Amino acid sequence: MQVLLADVSARHPAAKGNAPDALRHVSLKVQSGEQVAIIGPSGAGKTTLLQLTACALKPTTGSLQLGDVDPWGLPIRGLQKLRATLFLAPQVPPLPPRQRVVTAVLAGLLPQMGIWASLRSLFYPKHIETADAALARFDLDDKLFERVDRLSGGERQRVGLARILASSAQLLLVDEPLSALDPARSEQAIKALTDIAAERGATLVATLHHVDMALRSFPRIIGMRDGQLVFDLPAAQVSTQHLHDLYAQHLHELDGPAVAADQAPDAPPLPAVMHCR
Repeated sequence: MQVLLADVSARHPAAKGNAPDALRHVSLKVQSGEQVAIIGPSGAGKTTLLQLTACALKPTTGSLQLGDVDPWGLPIRGLQKLRATLFLAPQVPPLPPRQRVVTAVLAGLLPQMGIWASLRSLFYPKHIETADAALARFDLDDKLFERVDRLSGGERQRVGLARILASSAQLLLVDEPLSALDPARSEQAIKALTDIAAERGATLVATLHHVDMALRSFPRIIGMRDGQLVFDLPAAQVSTQHLHDLYAQHLHELDGPAVAADQAPDAPPLPAVMHCR
């Protein structure tokens, strides 16, 4: 699914009346089937951009097109049908604690189900093999019938990502999928997401604090700061100077390996940040 934003501004739903827009005059085109990572310091507007693209947030100015459709020009039923073709995975997946993992994963199928089938699935899950296969991509198939509240934080995050694999969405919007994962699980999760997107020809847009992972795993990198796009480049063209300019007063958010191989001569050395999760 192609994504086109033209001069878009947007405000966070919880913003106070005098707060600035979280996104300011953003123009962006993502072709169908592309895989894009969005990086930038905290508060850059990355999550707001995903929410807007997922039709969970309406632009205050400018326009959004998904495919060749303006979502906000559709009737309610048309908008609901369009939303069923995309998947927004928040950083903290909304998993009811007493729910079984199989039910949580199969929630990815709910947009394709009728209301009665959805209700039946809560008590008598069908498509168990779909959930099992999705969980296996994250080494969690042994947790199929476990309760969510008995999982670790990292396991819950991987269950949320397995839900994406169970869905049939053509636009995958993933917000900070690695925040609770150790390096090995992070590599596994990114590979599962990029592989499934390639297998189904889906468009994948992910926000990442792990800059080094973004540069290794995604062919296109978008840098955001203060609600605006700073650069939009092939990963191979993102230099140390680009990263220093992007993060500026937030250099502590950069992990050392992301820039060690291309350290600018006049740039201060970057701290090595340990991700102990």
